[in-house]
Amino acid sequence: MALLLMAVLLQACDTDLYTDLDEREANLLVATLARSGVPAKRHADDEGRMTVTVDEDHFADAVDILDRAGLPEHQFANMGDVFQGNGLVSSPVQEKAQMIYALSQELSHTVSQIDGVLSSRVHVVLPDNDLLRGDSTPSSASVFVRYLPSLDINPLIPRIKTLVANGIAGLTYDKVSVVTVASKISEPVNEARQPMMSTFLGIAMPAPSVSRAWWLFGTLIAAIIVLLTVVGWLIWQRRRQQPYELAAPP
Repeated sequence: MALLLMAVLLQACDTDLYTDLDEREANLLVATLARSGVPAKRHADDEGRMTVTVDEDHFADAVDILDRAGLPEHQFANMGDVFQGNGLVSSPVQEKAQMIYALSQELSHTVSQIDGVLSSRVHVVLPDNDLLRGDSTPSSASVFVRYLPSLDINPLIPRIKTLVANGIAGLTYDKVSVVTVASKISEPVNEARQPMMSTFLGIAMPAPSVSRAWWLFGTLIAAIIVLLTVVGWLIWQRRRQQPYELAAPP
């Protein structure tokens, strides 16, 4: 009963934050939350995929912190994923659609690696140009970038346009447009030095100390239950022996 009570106290408040992660992603999420004062745990399933859990009271804070950090990272398809052999003959239209999608994914992944960029999307347009006609339409691309408010995005725009233009054959610098949007989520201020506070039975304390407090509280409750059980058993044994002691001859 004591062990069951401890398990309920320690596990009942945990909730899944993200599931089906690899080990690197889970470690990155747990480390990021720990630096911000939010304790998190990771668990592996039978197939080796990881699940990150946090205390239910810290769920909203954990989601907010990871969103500011751009985590978990968006999974982009690469060329190999897009052009996997399916045993069928692809039509020219299908091959072109696959090429556009692959280019968009590869470039979006590259732009998202810039420090301060939370997410990015690259939309590529490759028109059907007839070589026999002289009025061909040039290729074009549109780039969407969502970034942290602290990042000075203006010096990066020409570099992003150059990166995208050089990554697509037939695309020129002036045919690349970049739309930037600053995130409305405020950035943390000295979160590593100012850990988040939480409460334990009405007592305010740093969030990482709450789990240890529950451990100590659960151990104390278990010890009290064991002590009361032993004392009750001794009293019961003593009372059973008293009638025999009174009836014994002098």
